[in-house]
Amino acid sequence: MKYRVLLLALLVPALVMFGCQKSEPAPVAKAFTVGLVTDVGGIDDKSFNQGTWEGVVKFAADYGLVKDKDVKYLQSSAEQDYVPNLSTFADEKLDIIIAPGFLFESAMREVALKYTEQKFLIIDMVVTTADGAMIPNIANAVFAEHEGSFLVGVAAGLKAKADGKNTLGFIGGVKFALIEKFQAGFEQGVKAVFPEAKILVDYADSFIDAAKGQALAQKQYNAGAYIIFHAAGATGNGMIKEAKERQEKGQVVWGIGVDKDQYSDGVFGTAGKSAVLTSMMKRVDVAAYDVAKAAKDGTFPGGQVLMFNLKNKGVGIPNENPNLSADIVAKVNEYAAKIGSGEIVVSEIPAQ
Repeated sequence: MKYRVLLLALLVPALVMFGCQKSEPAPVAKAFTVGLVTDVGGIDDKSFNQGTWEGVVKFAADYGLVKDKDVKYLQSSAEQDYVPNLSTFADEKLDIIIAPGFLFESAMREVALKYTEQKFLIIDMVVTTADGAMIPNIANAVFAEHEGSFLVGVAAGLKAKADGKNTLGFIGGVKFALIEKFQAGFEQGVKAVFPEAKILVDYADSFIDAAKGQALAQKQYNAGAYIIFHAAGATGNGMIKEAKERQEKGQVVWGIGVDKDQYSDGVFGTAGKSAVLTSMMKRVDVAAYDVAKAAKDGTFPGGQVLMFNLKNKGVGIPNENPNLSADIVAKVNEYAAKIGSGEIVVSEIPAQ
């Protein structure tokens, strides 16, 4: 009996002490964070920046991230803003920072080499050190623009031929190798189905001058162009504006969008028709989404070049093309399969 009393006397204080202890709350997991720095075109350029941001927003929605808190962007009004904006997000230690466009090459190199623990994605450019070495904290997403442009060339060539027209146009932003890939693919696609077609070519020397884009479109439409394909960012919005205005006045001409599906940008009149025939889509949204997901999953492809082409559906035309006939879409898909399989190899060098 004495032993039972002694045991109880020893246990009661221990039980009281245990009961009074407060359980520690489980640590709250830190939300994954993504930052996008736009180029001078802005977040709503209806092209490259906007398409990339849409991929980030979709990623946020799929993984329960809060817009403007866990995912956010900084808009650049001049190239001088690139380094400060990238550095701002790096100082905040975001999980991944995304920069859409080749204009970020030098800024991305500078900031990534300074913030070596920070993960970056650059879209449309491969960034290396001065001696050509890959930088381990940068993932580089590039696209086979010439392959996707071949497809819209096929669509334009077949549409023009069917409608009894023989002149087409191409408007580029700044003339250098990347944009010339669009021109090269478009020319080859047109010539594959309409060898006799004439193709007008102009460069605006800008990606943000819609007025210049409209002026060049006026020049080409006045010279007989029936369909114009642009690879000029916000400058190309001027071409679409010109096509819309002409259609509103009863002149049937067409524009072809770039980077994202620009059909809605070409809508005019009360009937809701669009002056955009189709678009050459660079799936920058997919690139942003996939690399952000890889970073979240612990498989960030730093120091690698990621190619988005026809084989992996990284480029192409929209799933819906109200202004193209079923026959034209079928022919475009036929060429897409041949390019994806390697049966057709598209050159990156323009003919003119």
